[in-house]
Formats: sequence, C-alpha cells, structure tokens
Amino acid sequence: MAASLLKAGVNVGSSQFLGESIAKNVQSPKVSKAHRVCFSVRAGSYAEELVKTAKSVASPGRGILAIDESNATCGKRLDSIGLENNETNRQAYRQLLLTTPGLGEYISGAILFEETLYQSTTDGKKFVDVLREANIMPGIKVDKGLVPLPGSNNESWCQGLDGLASRSAEYYKQGARFAKWRTVVSIPNGPSELAVKEAAWGLARYAAISQDNGLVPIVEPEILLDGDHSIDRTLEVAEKVWSEVFFYLAANNVLFEGILLKPSMVTPGAEHKERASPQQVAEYTLKMLKRRVPPAVPGIMFLSGGQSEVEATLNLNAMNQSPNPWHVSFSYARALQNTCLKTWKGLPENVEAAQKALLLRARANSVAQLGKYSAENEGDEAKTGMFVKGYTY
Repeated sequence: MAASLLKAGVNVGSSQFLGESIAKNVQSPKVSKAHRVCFSVRAGSYAEELVKTAKSVASPGRGILAIDESNATCGKRLDSIGLENNETNRQAYRQLLLTTPGLGEYISGAILFEETLYQSTTDGKKFVDVLREANIMPGIKVDKGLVPLPGSNNESWCQGLDGLASRSAEYYKQGARFAKWRTVVSIPNGPSELAVKEAAWGLARYAAISQDNGLVPIVEPEILLDGDHSIDRTLEVAEKVWSEVFFYLAANNVLFEGILLKPSMVTPGAEHKERASPQQVAEYTLKMLKRRVPPAVPGIMFLSGGQSEVEATLNLNAMNQSPNPWHVSFSYARALQNTCLKTWKGLPENVEAAQKALLLRARANSVAQLGKYSAENEGDEAKTGMFVKGYTY
C-alpha cells in the first residue's frame, strides 16, 4: 500500500505513517480480516542527534563536498595530472581540499573515504578535527562497491552489508556523523525489476543499520546518464526507483527526518540527440521529487553525475527559483574538484590557487542553492562536460 500511495503521488509526512500504512494490509494467517499493526520508527538512542545532524548538513546556502573516491578512482584523478597513485599523494590532495580557508561558509559536510577518515594533516591534526573547526560535518563512504547481479540483465548490485554495523560504530567513534552508500540503476539495461528491488532493499538495510549506529544515511540510487533515452524515460524510471526505495525504507522503520537523499537529476541520457535546458531539468526533477519524496526528509543533495561544473550549478539554481518542501542542494565530487585539481597539478606552489578554485565553485553552488546564481564570467574549463560511460566510483 505504501508503494501504491507513493506511485499515486501522495506526499506522506513520515516514515511512521508509511510503516502503519504497510501494516494495514498485513493479514494474520489465522484471521482473514485485515487488522492494523503499528511499527515504531527505529533510530535507537540516536534519534534526536540524527535529526540535528541532518538539519546541519541541510543548512541554507551550503552543500556537501564528496571526496570519497576509492583509492583506484582517486588514482585516476591523480594520473590525469601526472602524479603517482600512492597514499602520500592522496593525502596531499585531500589536505589541500579540506584545509581550504573559508570552506565551511559554503560546505556543510564532507564525504570521506575510509583512508581519509583516519588521516591527519602534515602538521598532525586529524582531518575530522579540521572539518569540525570549519563547522563541516565529517561523513564516510560505507559501501564496498558494485558487483555483477546474478539473474539480471548485466546489471549490478552494491555490496557491503556484512559487518556494516560494527564498521559504522567504529566510524562514529572516529568522528563521522553521516554515511553514504551508492548503488546504481542502468536505463539501457532495463532496468530489471530484480535490479530495482535489490537497489532499494540494500539502501533500506544500510539506512537502518546506519541510524542504529548514529550515522545519518545518505540514500543514493544513482540513475546513470549512460544511454540515448529521453528525459521522459528518465522520469519514468526515477519515479519507479524512488517509490521502491521509500517503500523499503518504511518497511525497515527508517526515520525519515534523519536521512538525506542524493538523487540524480532527471535529464536525458548522455547520448540523446537533444539536451535539456536547466528549466526543463528543474521541472522534471522537482515533479519526480514531489511525487515520491515525503516532506519529512530534510535535504535533497544532488549528485552531478558527470555534468560540467557550470551545468550542474545552473540546474541546481533552476530548482531553487521557488520554495521547495525540502532543502535542495548539492553533493558534488567532480563538479567541485575538476578545476581545482587541474590548477594544483601536484605542485606545492599551486596549492593556494587550487584552493581558490575550489572555493569559487563552492561559492557558486552556495549561491545556486539560494537561487541567485549567474554563469557570467565562468571559464571554459568549468563548462567542460565530465561524463564517463560506465563510470565507477
């Protein structure tokens, strides 16, 4: 029933409402008459803290800096500027990012890879302490990556539930206060019912485990840009995926007020013959969200998904031209880092200039979150698309 409510476009206000709605259709094996059972929302002793954390990340004019690339993916970034992929170079790059003066004015949270969560600056200060002093909430990537999904149409599923509770408890002790789990849905490959349900169930189990251990879960079923499909097809798939996600979040008694979403924007496939304007992207994306996402959710933190820096910012700005039921902001990786990385080039003398480039992009997206961004005076590098077919993180 919860899924049918969501598919009908009903905005329900809390996960408890959905849990009770699901329960209405549960029938006892001994009694044919439907009866009502109330499931309590589970967030343990952390409920109040989870809500506070989520609201802090979803604060006006701020968004998330995603620097949780795996060592292999970070290595590709470093290779693009001629640097070897080793811990010293990864630490140096992430120190550049996290120690940028004034970053906390525009960035409310930073998603870290496990290696980075336990690292320190060259002066011996823990990265998590650097973030706290800047009023930036530390977050952590907790999934273990994508693997082939047996029985599907060459699709994938996200692994990492085994041992997640104990890992999450350790991350909390280290200072992390929110988590991220990325799974993907491919439109050219279907998506199959199996892949959609697997993505939704995995996200729901991860969210429940995270909340039980004090971490606000970022729920991210990324609908890949790969393909030549229309924006209407993307909308159709996105509505199906998010209806399944919220059905299973409710079934797992996840506290909606203590989660954040990281959806893809609703755009045509990267190989489609027509590009969508920021206004069209905003229209379709907000239509999907209003049909599927309860207003109890505090924040929508979009992924950039290979859009250019400017394109991602323009689309975000278009979505903030009128009030929304939730904080609509950003959780960008490449769309914040690209110009910064190329400015740095691995040279110590370029650190200050690279940090200014990062701050420029963070400020632009902060202004876009407030609906006041203009692309005037943006450089050519910021307008370069970054789509990679079959991208892995």
